[in-house]
Amino acid sequence: MFRHKAYNRSWFVLGFETLELIYHVAVRNLRKTHNNAVLGLLMSIVQALLMLLIMYFMMSLFGMRRIAVRGDFLLYVMSGVFMFMTHIKAIGAVSHADGPTSSMMMHAPMNPIISIMGAALGSLYQQTLSAAVILFIYHAAWNPITIDEPVGMLGMFLLSWFSGVGIGMVFLAAKPWQPEAVRIIVMIYQRANVIASGKMVLANNLPVERRNWFDWNPLFHTIDQARGFIFLNYTPRYTDYHYAIYYALVCMMIGLMAEFFTRQHASVSWERRR
Repeated sequence: MFRHKAYNRSWFVLGFETLELIYHVAVRNLRKTHNNAVLGLLMSIVQALLMLLIMYFMMSLFGMRRIAVRGDFLLYVMSGVFMFMTHIKAIGAVSHADGPTSSMMMHAPMNPIISIMGAALGSLYQQTLSAAVILFIYHAAWNPITIDEPVGMLGMFLLSWFSGVGIGMVFLAAKPWQPEAVRIIVMIYQRANVIASGKMVLANNLPVERRNWFDWNPLFHTIDQARGFIFLNYTPRYTDYHYAIYYALVCMMIGLMAEFFTRQHASVSWERRR
């Protein structure tokens, strides 16, 4: 009567259960920023808007309009800011996801991969909503915008997010070993990308010695390629989105291997002794 009956679930059912769990983890991560979900999303939109206005006035003040793509200057600024925000927010969300020593891992269905995917998708949702709202308001209230190849532009937006996820996974795997040091490195990397992303310049206009300062950064390639898809009058010649794809995949593989190694050795007592 009280004998346990084994329930064999199909891979299809397990897949939907995993997706449901990822959804709940993403919602939990979004609610971390603010108790009210709507206000939390509004704060994300305001943050992106402030960044956009600061970059717009700074580039106007330093006379950088003349080196921009011929077309809508504010759309040119948006193309850099939205890619930059998506990239660094993905790094921050994934690097701060629940690790192997988190109390959330004590629950049977939970595992670090689900935590990473939930954090990454929550960040993507937040930044996509912010960009869509700002673009719609600008298009409807000020100046109608025209994007030459919207599918390619969306692909570069997702690639900026994907490369951020890969880099964030490397930081996440290293965090249990030295949390304070990794936290500082993540902050420095995010701040350095304000300049290192090259969102204020065009790759075609840079001399070789200056372009070499940015070539290592996958975000530099995705921003420049996105401007090629957005503007009819610009064709990127010195950047390649394939580099960003390979860079993200390599970081993701390193992160997965390092996370597996860390999971085998990590202990809750590491946090207690600090």
